[in-house]
Amino acid sequence: MQDIEIGRAKRGRRAYSFDDIAIVPSRRTRDPEEVSTAWQIDAYRFDIPVLAAPMDSVMSPATAVEFGRHGGLGVLDLEGLWTRYEDPSNLLAEVASLDDGAATRRMQEIYVEPIKPELITQRLKEMRSEGITVAGSLSPQRTKEFAKTVVDAGVDMFVIRGTTVSAEHVSGQAEPLNLKEFIYELDVPVIVGGCATYQAALHLMRTGAAGVLVGFGGGAAHTTRTVLGVAVPMASAVADVAAARRDYLDESGGRYVHVIADGSIGRSGDLSKAIACGADAVMIGSPLARATEAPGRGFHWGSEAWHHKLPRGERIQIGTAGSLEDILFGPSTTADGTMNLVGALRRAMAMTGYTELKEFQRVEVVVQ
Repeated sequence: MQDIEIGRAKRGRRAYSFDDIAIVPSRRTRDPEEVSTAWQIDAYRFDIPVLAAPMDSVMSPATAVEFGRHGGLGVLDLEGLWTRYEDPSNLLAEVASLDDGAATRRMQEIYVEPIKPELITQRLKEMRSEGITVAGSLSPQRTKEFAKTVVDAGVDMFVIRGTTVSAEHVSGQAEPLNLKEFIYELDVPVIVGGCATYQAALHLMRTGAAGVLVGFGGGAAHTTRTVLGVAVPMASAVADVAAARRDYLDESGGRYVHVIADGSIGRSGDLSKAIACGADAVMIGSPLARATEAPGRGFHWGSEAWHHKLPRGERIQIGTAGSLEDILFGPSTTADGTMNLVGALRRAMAMTGYTELKEFQRVEVVVQ
């Protein structure tokens, strides 16, 4: 792809967001009822290609269980309020009631409470007792400290999620997490990210990860682009990482690493476009935070919002759209793509003649 001259001393590659592209109908159509949205990562099969983001406004142990029963994978933030407080219900209600001007400072105060290993164990066991696939998330900075606790508690899927995660973090102050050694020693599959470039994704795939999260700086509650100036348009990012997956498949002699789009997926059309660009599944936050069961009570925020030194996110009001089941499967009472996400994906696949997600990755797209 040809670079564009920004100025005489700088060139840059043109990249595209999901808003910049569209899916092209084909000569063949299908019945939506004949479409399968199932996917599998490692030994775990799911009915829908959706992971619920590990954010306190989206996932509690109870909502993770309900999401799992609907066929998705709910990921609990193991650095959130549920592992800092025995019962954070009142604090979640307080966060939802804060004035905009006071929200960041008060959240910083609330999240200063230490993470308690016994609560990590308790929350994961609560989820396991309900018979769902159990997934928990830690940041790279906390992974070494709490990984044994998480694995001993019986987690099925380990997620290492940060604004950006590299396989070659360099630090002169502390020994960095060696992802390759860490993943090799674990007995559970690991999903790691975010990343947004071909080379970074290829390095993460070489660590032995089962899945790679693509994206940073693009979520509804993120201000990373404003604060750090760091962001990559998601359509190009997903397509680049999908290319890394293809090349790593050849390099490794057949090892397939799943690509999971994580960011800028606020509507059902974005979900379809992410898979059209090469994603195997998506991780979403804000669409699920609109559920009546969501812990955020109509508000949404991520871990970046309460960073003690440099917040790169904010608490935003997004309201409620309907039950979790309505948001995933409908019926929809709006025409804006915030409800019946899976139904919309099915119809997009049917309209373009595809019945399997892997086939739908080959659909034609155009730049608008």
